[in-house]
Amino acid sequence: MFVSLWHPWTQHGPRRLARTALMVCASIAAHTAAWAATPSPYAGQESRDIKALSPAEQADWLAGKGMGLAKAAELNGYPGPAHVLELASDLALTSEQRARTQALFETMAARAQALGRELVEAERALDARFASKQITQADLAQALERIGALQAQVRAAHLEAHLEQVRILSPEQTARYVKLRGYGSGAADHGGRGHHRH
Repeated sequence: MFVSLWHPWTQHGPRRLARTALMVCASIAAHTAAWAATPSPYAGQESRDIKALSPAEQADWLAGKGMGLAKAAELNGYPGPAHVLELASDLALTSEQRARTQALFETMAARAQALGRELVEAERALDARFASKQITQADLAQALERIGALQAQVRAAHLEAHLEQVRILSPEQTARYVKLRGYGSGAADHGGRGHHRH
C-alpha cells in the first residue's frame, strides 16, 4: 500500500524557513542598531570643567561637606558635631558642651575645606594631563596617589571629629542623639568607653 508523505510544509518549507531566517536577522539587526545608538550615561559630561567631578561634587568638596564619609562613625553611635549643634536643645547641651562642639565643628570644617580645595585641584590637574594626551603611567600613578591621600585625609577629618564628639557628650546624650536621628538603639552602645561625664 502506498502512503503519501506529502504535506504543505514539504512544498513550502524552504520558503517558510527562508522567511523566518530573514525575520530573525532583521530583528537582531534592529536590536543591535538600537543598542549601538544608545547614548553613554556620560554623554554631556565631556563639557565639564573637571570631567570626574560634577559642579555639585566640586562644591561639596570645597565646602568641606561630609558626603557620607563618616557613616562608619555616625551609624555606629558616634555623633557628628554639625548634627549635635542642630539638636543642641533636644540634647540639653551645657554651655561648655556647646562651646566645645562648636570649636570642634569649626576645626573639622576648616581642615576639610582646605583639603577639599587641594583635592579639587588635584582632580583638575589629572584631567588636564589626560586632555593634553601626554600623560604617562608614572604621571598617572603619582596623580592617583595624591588624590587617594587627599581623599583619605578628608575622611579622617570627619571621622576624627565624630570620635572626639562622643567624648564631649554623656552616654545618655549619645543615646538620645541616636534616637533623634532615627537609628537603631544598638548604635549607641559603646560599653561605657570614650565618654566623659558632665
